[in-house]
Order: sequence, then structure tokens, then C-alpha cells
Amino acid sequence: MRHLKQGIKLGRTSAHRKALFRNLVTSLMLYEKIETTLAKAKELRRIADRMVTLGKRGTLSTRRRAAEYIKDKDVLKKIFDVIAKRYAERRGGYTRIYRVGFRKGDAAKLAVIELVDRDISAEPKRRVKPSTKEEKTVKKK
Repeated sequence: MRHLKQGIKLGRTSAHRKALFRNLVTSLMLYEKIETTLAKAKELRRIADRMVTLGKRGTLSTRRRAAEYIKDKDVLKKIFDVIAKRYAERRGGYTRIYRVGFRKGDAAKLAVIELVDRDISAEPKRRVKPSTKEEKTVKKK
């Protein structure tokens, strides 16, 4: 029986696992969409939904409980001001997981986890790498 056996270990110590999920939930709330392994995404969903629920309550005690987990003040402010208002009428299910294939190096199952009804402008700007032709013309000048 698996009574009171919640969560997944992911082959890490408890401190490493806690730091991993702190960073993942901070990145998810900041960018509103991240790519990770499927096992991490499934476990992250529990924590992320809990943080949104704390933000919706909006009291001082819930802000302190969220601040124990999320150390970035800008992300904490975003949860309580922006994300909580966005999901005020929603009763749960704030995240969505897509399977996107396998990682090239170790064939781990990859997934994209995102906030439902997310803000597209919150995505990080990707730097476009110039093609080799453009690099050669720039070097000649």
C-alpha cells in the first residue's frame, strides 16, 4: 500500500529535488511555458497549481507561504497580481502538459508544460543564430 507516499524521487536527494522544483516553478511562472521531462512536468503540475491557488487567496499568510517556496520577488508579485486575476473564475487545472517527443542524448520523454490561457508576450526572446552565408559576408566587410 502506498498510503502517504506522495511525489516522485527522480533519483535525487530531497534537498536537490526541492531546489529543482523551486527553480522549475519559478521559471514556469515567469515564462508561462517551459520544456522539461515528462516525469518532472507531471510532478511540477501539482506544485504550480498550488502556487496559483495561493495567489488567488491573496492573504498575507498565503503570500508568505508562497515566498517560502519561490525566492524571486518579481515572480511572486506576478503570481499575486497578474496570474491570480487571470484565473479568478477558474476552479482548478491551471496547467497543461504536451508530450513533444524524446531527448536526443538519452531518449528521455520530453514534455512542454504551460499555463492555460497564458500570455504569449511572456515567452523569452530567442536569439536567432545567423546562417553561415551571412557570417561569411559580415567577416569580409
